[in-house]
Amino acid sequence: MPGRLLPKRVTRMAKVSVKRAPSPERSVDRLKGKGASIAKVGVQNKMDSWRAHHAYSAKISLRDLLASPLQSIMIGLVIAIALSLPGALLIVIDNVQALGERWNGGAGITVFLEQNVSPSVVAGLNDQLAAREGMKHIEYISPEQALEEFGQASGFADVLSLLDENPLPGVFLLQPDPSFPGSGLPALLESLRDMEGIAWVQMDLEWVQKLDSIMSLAQRITSILSLVLVLGIVLSVGNTISLAIESRRDEIVVSKLVGATDAFVRRPFLYTGVWYGLAGGIIAVGLLFVMTGMLDGPVSRLSALYQSDFELSGLDLQSAALMLLASLFLGYGGAWLAVSRHLHDIQPR
Repeated sequence: MPGRLLPKRVTRMAKVSVKRAPSPERSVDRLKGKGASIAKVGVQNKMDSWRAHHAYSAKISLRDLLASPLQSIMIGLVIAIALSLPGALLIVIDNVQALGERWNGGAGITVFLEQNVSPSVVAGLNDQLAAREGMKHIEYISPEQALEEFGQASGFADVLSLLDENPLPGVFLLQPDPSFPGSGLPALLESLRDMEGIAWVQMDLEWVQKLDSIMSLAQRITSILSLVLVLGIVLSVGNTISLAIESRRDEIVVSKLVGATDAFVRRPFLYTGVWYGLAGGIIAVGLLFVMTGMLDGPVSRLSALYQSDFELSGLDLQSAALMLLASLFLGYGGAWLAVSRHLHDIQPR
């Protein structure tokens, strides 16, 4: 619960003074008889008072939250779960995209040459392919080498030796760099088909397109889920602050009677929302780090079985800082909406 707007001693004095306050006519007559003067407050004094009340509001609201740890932990857990769910989905999407880029780079492109192509054309194609950006490895298999490998693999080497001519064309085996984007593969294949001496280019792009579609759908679902959970955080914090405001209605009325502004009354409740958001963000970051640590070992063992050096990437420091900042703003926003909605209705009579 947020801290008191004013110390108890000041609140009690304000209540007594309001009950015993003289009429406006007697106050004016008394001021006229004694020669009343108006005191002016300097800008520096206003700034000092503003900073002092900020420090008081932050300290007293934090102290009151620590005084009711069960309620504070429950609200912090609600915020943490709402933040960690989309955070976990984003981590999964990033890792799947990174794995997909590795598959894109590991997928080979087979370039079939035309029959009886001249050695000069083969040499020119080799130079052109080597000069292309994004190519990790280029290997040329001559028709003779292809026929020999096919005979050894099929066991029909003796039968193939009886052929009058070699039916197999020369082949280039291309392996794109792992950093080469999957979206650029269709354009790469189309450009290869237009080169002189190339009869056919083959690569299975269906799985790449399916993976891109799945990732786009997952990102869209994550965005929608994030919006829903953000709304849940704002409503949760706002409901808690609303209950706190109602429990301190009399104190707010007294504060306004003695001259407190809306900003003065609003400040402790806003700090309460900030503390809730900070607690939820810290718990959410901790949950994501624990989740990543628990999955790191199994993912590494599975990667080793497929002879890959893939490593699970978790939440980095920049993402953790952004999550904490987002949780702070969500807590502040929920508190601000609740206070703005209730504060206007609470007026001295």
